[in-house]
Amino acid sequence: MSAAPGPSGLPLFPLNTVVFPGGRLPLRIFEHRYIEMVKKAIADSSPFGICAIREGQETGTPAVPCTVGTRVRITDWDMPETGILHIVTQAEDRFVIRHTQLEPGGLLVGTVNDVSAEPAVAIPHELELAVEILRHIIDEYGPAHFPAPPAYDDAVWVGYRLSEVLPLKLSVKQDLLEMNDSVTRLRILTEFLKRQIN
Repeated sequence: MSAAPGPSGLPLFPLNTVVFPGGRLPLRIFEHRYIEMVKKAIADSSPFGICAIREGQETGTPAVPCTVGTRVRITDWDMPETGILHIVTQAEDRFVIRHTQLEPGGLLVGTVNDVSAEPAVAIPHELELAVEILRHIIDEYGPAHFPAPPAYDDAVWVGYRLSEVLPLKLSVKQDLLEMNDSVTRLRILTEFLKRQIN
């Protein structure tokens, strides 16, 4: 995994989930620190970072985030009732946290370096099972739930989408996010799928 230079401050949102580049994640925001963070992100069209939780909980005392997370931007939002924000986020690139600082309101801000995007890679013939299953999942749930256009010939896109939807442990999803080898990621996912089928 290669990190690009130029660290910058990024508000962090530790969650019990992993979001992969290109993915969409709807969130329900109710804690004051995150409502303020989201309001600022909407007003400035600025991103924030989603990281899986390494230690702690989603609410209350700030959790310790995993070192690698994903930058997201808000694409849609609604406030159905006072004090609760519903947002939809679009994931962009990965980043590595170098340092974190806790702000007075309880928001964690990270000094981060961007991780270079993985270049598109052709899918080896022996891993076509992963593509077939992903097509089936997308047909079942509807293309609107997945980033368009689909890239069924790209090991990066297929691996990211399967990593999002398959019932994998949080720690496994985090390992898949941190990996910078799309074919190895797809091979791991294919082995998981074969075990489920057998």
